[in-house]
This record gives sequence, structure tokens and C-alpha cells, in this order.
Amino acid sequence: MANKYLAAILSFVIPGLGQAYAGNIKKGIAYFLVAFIAVGIIGGIFVDSVLNSFYYIIDILISIYAAYDAYLMAKD
Repeated sequence: MANKYLAAILSFVIPGLGQAYAGNIKKGIAYFLVAFIAVGIIGGIFVDSVLNSFYYIIDILISIYAAYDAYLMAKD
């Protein structure tokens, strides 16, 4: 049984880690890869531009959703 608060915190810091902690490693890897690819592509496109804040917004949104999903997955 995984602590739902710890799973949410882990997944907010590193998307997918909370899912892996809660027991679904495949879903954790998928979240990590999606976050890594999305943030990498967006970061590469908007390097040194006015829209650079868009990178941070996407990163935070992915982290929040991953944390929410990990919270729901974990059983306390």
C-alpha cells in the first residue's frame, strides 16, 4: 500500500515516479517519457524567445496532472 501524499509529491517532482511508487511501473515510464519529450521539444523551440515562459507553464501542468494521477492511484 502506497501513501497517496508521497506518491503525489514524487510525481510532482519527477513525473512518473509517483506512479511507479504506487505500483504501476509501465504507466510511470510513460509519464516520464511524455514529460521528458514534451518539455524537451518545447524547450528546444522556445529557447531565448519571448515565449520561453510557455515552457514553464507546460512543465508545471504536466507535473500537476502526474501528481493528481499518482494521488488517485495510490491506496492509503
